[in-house]
This record gives sequence, structure tokens and C-alpha cells, in this order.
Amino acid sequence: MSVWDCQLVELPRIIDPRGSLSFVEGSRHIPYDIRRVYYLYDVPSAVERGGHAHRNLVQLLIAVAGSFDVVLDDGDSEHTITLNRPYIGLLIPRMIWRVINNFSSGAVCLVLASLPYDEADYYRDYTEFFTAVKLEHEKAMS
Repeated sequence: MSVWDCQLVELPRIIDPRGSLSFVEGSRHIPYDIRRVYYLYDVPSAVERGGHAHRNLVQLLIAVAGSFDVVLDDGDSEHTITLNRPYIGLLIPRMIWRVINNFSSGAVCLVLASLPYDEADYYRDYTEFFTAVKLEHEKAMS
């Protein structure tokens, strides 16, 4: 996987004078069934969240309120994406290290995950992640 495999996904919008509505349907707007939903909020602006990668899990991150940056790292390249619209999600495939930072006041990060929580799916040590990425790359090249 590469940071360039991460995609911005524009979600459906229903714009109405009474307010706008967006929605996500698993296996329709994103390429997986949604198995877990969680959200980050009340995050101080100087704090970083994330700091991990997943072996198998795929996620869609949405700034449903406010804004934040997502720093993506595939072991070779790094790319930062700012999320600040509630109808745009960031699809992060497996084996991408992510750090979420620069939270605005009142920011809410909604996460739609492809799998239930499983601690064994996490790489929390960057060196271990980097080694695993290199091994996967070598296997793919042979």
C-alpha cells in the first residue's frame, strides 16, 4: 500500500434550507461493510491521535465538525491531508501509518471501520510497522 492509495471520498449531500444531510452506506459509498463506528472529540489542539497502522482494517475518517490534519506514511512517503468538510471522507487502506493532529476547537473525527476492534491488528511501534512494510514489498517483488 502507498499513501497515494488513500482516497478522498465525496459523500452524498442533500442540501436543504433547513440544513444539509450526508450519509454513508457500507459497500456502496465505501468498499467495505461498516463493522465499527467511533469518534474522537474534545481533543486539545496540541495533541496527536493515531500513531499506528493496521494489518487488515480499512477506515474512513470524516471531520463531521471542525478540522484536523491526517499525516499518512507508507514507510516510503509521507503525505498530509486536511479534513474540514463533513461530506468528504478519507479512505485509509491497511498498512498505512497515520497520525491525526492540528485539531480545531470543537473538531469531531468520525471513524467508520471495516472490522471490530482487535488489538492484534495494530502496529503501534513504527519500527515494527516499517519492517513489516518492507517484508510485504519484498514478497510482492519476488
